[in-house]
Amino acid sequence: MADQINTLEELSAVAGVEPVAEQIIVRESVRDEFGRSYATGKRKDAVARVWIKPGSGKVIVNGKEMKTYFARPVLQMILRQPFTVAGVEDQFDVMATVKGGGLSGQAGAVKHGISKALQLYDPSLRGALKAAGFLTRDSRVVERKKFGKRKARRSFQFSKR
Repeated sequence: MADQINTLEELSAVAGVEPVAEQIIVRESVRDEFGRSYATGKRKDAVARVWIKPGSGKVIVNGKEMKTYFARPVLQMILRQPFTVAGVEDQFDVMATVKGGGLSGQAGAVKHGISKALQLYDPSLRGALKAAGFLTRDSRVVERKKFGKRKARRSFQFSKR
């Protein structure tokens, strides 16, 4: 195959189109006048508004300490995951307000908000957070109940007689 096209320039010459230079996206940090970054996190029915700023690692959720609001150690671990993946443990203070859903969904919403706020504060952390899957909203929600069914999919008990 002597007429094989090997480079972008050859392809553009054959097609009669100018080659497009690769675009490099430069992300800038987004902070308010107090040096904080804000993001909204969502999970199931829970919505969390999260502000992060440099500090000692204090996490306040709905006006309470993290250990008080999320009493289960598993939920506290979920909130710490974005910091450990990004390698910035105990470097940011978090202030979050969360509404809706249960405690597990609220913990997931705060984690999503912290991850988004961290990548807005320092865009160099985006790669690690995205590789861990923390910037993607978990879109799983409760399935609605259908008519003629007991629950979303569960049927009424069948009786032969």
